[in-house]
Amino acid sequence: MKKLEDFITNIPDYPAPGIIFRDITTLISDPEGFRMAIEAMKKDLEGVEFDAIAGLESRGFIFGAPLAYELNKSFVLVRKKGKLPRETVSRSYQLEYGTAEVEMHVDAIRPGDRVVIVDDLIATGGTLRAGCELVEALGGKVVKIATLIELPALKGRQALAEYDISSVIRFDGE
Repeated sequence: MKKLEDFITNIPDYPAPGIIFRDITTLISDPEGFRMAIEAMKKDLEGVEFDAIAGLESRGFIFGAPLAYELNKSFVLVRKKGKLPRETVSRSYQLEYGTAEVEMHVDAIRPGDRVVIVDDLIATGGTLRAGCELVEALGGKVVKIATLIELPALKGRQALAEYDISSVIRFDGE
């Protein structure tokens, strides 16, 4: 039987020399791989009490929406700045060279909502932290961060130490 890692294509020296890019497009284009990923992430959420899943643009949508559907929870979009049509709350975060900003509709989370943040990958944790801050700014509580992949060498888990984090696949040392 194939492992989830077998569905991910490793691209050496992309986007820069010395970096191994973990390409999930080969996983999501394969029905078996995609189903395995969703089932594994769903298993990581067993026993977690929550009201909504917040998916980070854009790959968090790919995993978060089917999880919300399967678990009968609401799905909240965390989008890049300027993509949502109604009143929003926003947070900036650091990139390697500069900053970016994400936002959420002000009515997406109600005070007291228990929220799972979903993305494809945890690297440095900057985008995930911004998503958590948005939920908290609206009075919600982040009860879990769920990702498919973790790159431990980039220390995202340590940067988000106050949160419960699960990742299905770890690519150590890269």
